[in-house]
Amino acid sequence: MYQVIARKYRPQSFSELIGQEHVQKTLTNAIQNQRIAHGYIFSGQRGTGKTTVARIVARCLNCIQGPTARPCGVCSSCVEISAGNSVDVIEIDAASNRGINEMREIRENVRYRPARDRYKIFIVDEAHQITKEAFNALLKTLEEPPEWVVFILCTTEAYEIPNTIASRCQHFSFRSVDFDEIVNRMKMISTEEGIEADEETLSVLAQAGEGSVRDSLSALDQAIACCGKVLRVDDIRALLGMFGTESLRAVAEAVHKQDGGRMLEIVQELERNGQSLQHFSRELSRYWRNLLVAKIAKKPSRLIPASDREQQDLLETASWFSEEDLTRYLNLTLDLYKTLQSSLQPRLHLELGLIKLVQAGKLQSIEEALAGLENSEPAQPAPARPVAAKPPDEHLTASTRVAAPRPPAFQAPPKSAPPAPPAPAGSGDLRQLLYDALIKAGSNFTADAVQHSEISLQGSDLVVRAPKAMLFSLKDASMQRAASEVLGKPVRVRVEAGENVSTAPVGAPVIAPGTNAAPDAGLRERALSHPGVKRFQELFEDAQVRTVRNLNE
Repeated sequence: MYQVIARKYRPQSFSELIGQEHVQKTLTNAIQNQRIAHGYIFSGQRGTGKTTVARIVARCLNCIQGPTARPCGVCSSCVEISAGNSVDVIEIDAASNRGINEMREIRENVRYRPARDRYKIFIVDEAHQITKEAFNALLKTLEEPPEWVVFILCTTEAYEIPNTIASRCQHFSFRSVDFDEIVNRMKMISTEEGIEADEETLSVLAQAGEGSVRDSLSALDQAIACCGKVLRVDDIRALLGMFGTESLRAVAEAVHKQDGGRMLEIVQELERNGQSLQHFSRELSRYWRNLLVAKIAKKPSRLIPASDREQQDLLETASWFSEEDLTRYLNLTLDLYKTLQSSLQPRLHLELGLIKLVQAGKLQSIEEALAGLENSEPAQPAPARPVAAKPPDEHLTASTRVAAPRPPAFQAPPKSAPPAPPAPAGSGDLRQLLYDALIKAGSNFTADAVQHSEISLQGSDLVVRAPKAMLFSLKDASMQRAASEVLGKPVRVRVEAGENVSTAPVGAPVIAPGTNAAPDAGLRERALSHPGVKRFQELFEDAQVRTVRNLNE
């Protein structure tokens, strides 16, 4: 009977294990020094060797020459454990044996010595599936088992194991296997099986595994069944539904050239060829990630699971963009992939997402816009159109014929807003007194809310109108205490939401018509004459300068 490659080339000793050096070294030393624990937890992603290492440990402990870190592989114990039919090595599938009754059977079985071997070993696969009650039934046995018993719990979700169980075992975390190690492993297997496959083809198979040796070998087995003894990269991509760098690079080129029409053509080609749009968005997000890593590393890196030729192409493509752009594109593509998982119109969402990538490439960051204000020349104002002079009014005397004040060039036309309700006399002073009282009491947030509120007395109530975002701060108990302190009597504070609340900051000078300017008018005039401020107001026509502060004070 045919045996799949993943089982045929399963490691039988620690020397054949790849990618888990930390586990190999620790367990080897423990066995050589006779420091064997009674419980182990092997956790990690699928296909990284958890159950394989559990069987290797069982062979090391029960080998006729053992306990030894190098089992002979020929004695009856080694052969039976490799075949999975040893009497004293019990493998349990916790996905189907997860209840309290199964754990009670294990607890009863633990009491009896091994039939032949040195240790009775229980390998529990998918241990996170065991119920809470079943774990509780196993607690005492796992904490103080007989000297001939070893428990090995294998799981892909270590956080599901109760802390009471984890604290009684030694925990080994299995890592994702490095991309190059998987490729080298498949090279060796291809040579043994007489398979012709170049490095790029093996790279595609390794990418399909995503760090899992078993998944990569399963993909290799599938490729051999499809293509025979000669594997070609295009056939493998078509078999596994993967996209070549050419189609993904086409998206990057369209973004670089700001070509939205090309994006729509790419989606049409995917639809015509029957490709999965969800899978394309997933591969595209991985492609942007690889471009970002290549841009940061500036050289071929082990962080990118790709062949040398593909890494050179990534470096060339990454030179078109900045790190900020690539980060933005990766974020947009991840959002697109998430949207496509539940979309009833995947083509429309994919088209929209790819157009967003083009539009995002046209954006300028706020940092660059602000930095350019200092270096750019302010635009010269257009020459004023000559207007015929009007003869002076004969009824005006010389003292009254004065030029009407012109609004400054930087001031935008005021926006129409509904008139604010008239404040009662002394409301500005009341607001100032409340502000001072709250600052003195240490309620800075409430004081800031008062600074942007309208305050009035209506009978025995103090009415405070403020934007919705500040209502929570004004309902603080410190507001009630400050109002009673300022007014000298108990008063009820009524807080209301105002749509168009617009008040000057507390302490700001009020300039009456016909009077001289405020004391900081010179400071304001110097600030407004700054080239950067003028340029900013030219770019944003509706911008208004409301407050000027001296940063040196």
